[in-house]
Amino acid sequence: MKFLLDAQLPKKLSDFFVYKGYDTIHTLDLPDANKTKDSQINDISVNEKRVVISKDLDFIESLLICDRPYLLF
Repeated sequence: MKFLLDAQLPKKLSDFFVYKGYDTIHTLDLPDANKTKDSQINDISVNEKRVVISKDLDFIESLLICDRPYLLF
């Protein structure tokens, strides 16, 4: 399973997932870092089949309305 962690979550959580063997990226790993737009995160999620882990309610709305991101936790 592949994950993409949003800006509200600590980078250490991403590092922990990597340590446990999961293919994980944090928004800090992306070119725009924590300023990465939700639409870009959704695109990455869909294109790479990554589960977005976020506290951002915008992703819930996006999932319900646009069926994006790929998966959401």
